[in-house]
Amino acid sequence: MANRSSNTAAVPEAKGALDKFKFEVASELGVPLSDGYNGNLTSKQNGSVGGYMVKKMIEQQERQMSGGSSGQY
Repeated sequence: MANRSSNTAAVPEAKGALDKFKFEVASELGVPLSDGYNGNLTSKQNGSVGGYMVKKMIEQQERQMSGGSSGQY
């Protein structure tokens, strides 16, 4: 497996959609994420956004694999 930065998108074309998804999740969780510097947020706040994103992406993939609805995140 290639050693790559954790801040590099595996599919660069998806960056815009992932950024939009991140802000949607942050809004759902009540995390005041801004475009740019977010050093004022706690690691718990940032971790909750990332964790919830992963949870929703896994749920979406499971739906697709089971033949269920393939709607957006």
